[in-house]
This record gives sequence, structure tokens and C-alpha cells, in this order.
Amino acid sequence: MKRIRKAVFPVAGLGTRFLPATKTIPKEMLTVVDRPVIQHVVDEARAAGIEHFVFVTGRNKHVIEDHFDKQYELEATLRGRNKTAELAQLEADTPAAGATSFTRQQEPLGLGHAVWCAREIIGDEPFALLLPDMLHLGVKPCLAEMIEAYEAKQGNIIGVYPVADDETHQYGIVDVGGATDKVAKIKAMVEKPAKGTAPSNLAISGRYILQPSIFNLLATQKRGAGGEIQLTDSMLELAAKEAFHAVRFDGRVYDTGSKLGFLSANVAYAMMRPDIAPEFRKAIGDILNG
Repeated sequence: MKRIRKAVFPVAGLGTRFLPATKTIPKEMLTVVDRPVIQHVVDEARAAGIEHFVFVTGRNKHVIEDHFDKQYELEATLRGRNKTAELAQLEADTPAAGATSFTRQQEPLGLGHAVWCAREIIGDEPFALLLPDMLHLGVKPCLAEMIEAYEAKQGNIIGVYPVADDETHQYGIVDVGGATDKVAKIKAMVEKPAKGTAPSNLAISGRYILQPSIFNLLATQKRGAGGEIQLTDSMLELAAKEAFHAVRFDGRVYDTGSKLGFLSANVAYAMMRPDIAPEFRKAIGDILNG
């Protein structure tokens, strides 16, 4: 069994829902408290033991590459001003030399196409896929739980979480045959089922562990919903040949691609910070009571 060493982060999206903020700043660089969204997701991957980080980028995304690079002038300034805590944080957040790769998705052809663009870097080994819009806040990193499940079950793993029954039509939904275990075999996957037809309330949370065989399917995958190459279509085809298991995430999932999810994530992550939580809680109370 090959272990999970590499993770793919599709960061080529335009972020039109956050215009004008994203006119010059990638949506992945918008901050939740004081860390960019993409940094939170990379933190999750690093905590799970990921060694190589593959970013599938697009035009005007060079700032993401700069963010994960060393900045000698800034470090020298911090060192000169004796800002040791800030300097230590920068050094801790910077991946080791050679641990990052960046490849271009030259056309907006969907998530499946973005994953396919990473094929030469991933090679013939299983990999993790983390959608940067989705932040997972829990006691244990979601990807770490999924890697544990992979080591026990092998095959393909999908992170899921429960959503309200009247919201299932907004998500990709998995059917686990009514099983309530932490890890359960997936019997079917449905992309945004019509209201009242969902086989469960378990939504795909934007975390995957996939076998490299997915690349062969994506290479010939016809365009699906929205005229894009959909990852779900290839996963459905792969599921006929290989096992898929769902891992239920017990924490909270925030979709920072929506304004409500982004604002909620800022509040939730701020409340987890002992350095600012007490004063922030008071400020929120003042606003609500204002």
C-alpha cells in the first residue's frame, strides 16, 4: 500500500462572488482572522502528514506562489526589529524547499480538469485533494481522519458531513445504505439531487483521497453539468471498479466561497483563538445589543 504523500489544491477559480475584493486578490488569499483561507487548508494537510503540496493555479494567482515562498526582505526587517514571534510564525508556515509545485489550468473547464492538470506531478500514487473553499474546524484535522481510514480500508476515501434535509439539493450526496459508522462503504453518489430525492443527508465536504486511476478516466471524461469536466462523473465511473468509503467529519464545515460561510468562518476561528476570543466575544455582544 502506497502512503498518501501528495495533496492537490485547485486554486484557479475567479472568485466572482466576492467581487470587487477579488478583482486583484485571489479568493484563496482572503483572510479568516489573520491567515489566508489557503493557508488554513495547507495547515490541515501538513498536520495530516502531507509532504508535497501541488497547486493548480490560473491567471493572476502568482501571489499564492509568493505567499508560500521565503521573503528575505520581510524576514530581515522582522529580525532587525526583534519581532521574534512573527518571524518564527513565518518560518513555520513556509514549506521546505522543493515541497511545493505549481501547474496551470489554462482554461476554466471544471474541477475534474483541474485535478487532471496535476497528473504529471502526482504520478502513479494515491493522493489527497482538498478544495480550498471548504474549511474544516474540529478537534482532529479532517484529512488526518481520512488517511487513517485509507490505511485501514485502502481504495478511495471521501470526507462527508451532515447537512439539513432541505439543503441536500445544493450538494453532492453519498449513499451509505443507512450505516451510521464513522467510516462506511459508499453505495452511490448523487450530484445535487432534486429536492426530496436524496438518499441521505451526507454531503461531500471537499476532501478526497483518490487512486491515480482517476486520471485515465478524467483524460477522456466528456463535459457534464455547466459544460465542465466534472470530478463526480469520473468518480462514479471509478466506483464501478474500485471501493469508495465515506468518513464522517465530526466538526464544523464552512464554505468560504459564500459570503455567509466566509463570515461564519471568521467568527468561529476567532472564537478558537485565546489571544483574541474574550475581547472579540464582547465586541460581538456589543454589536448584537447595539
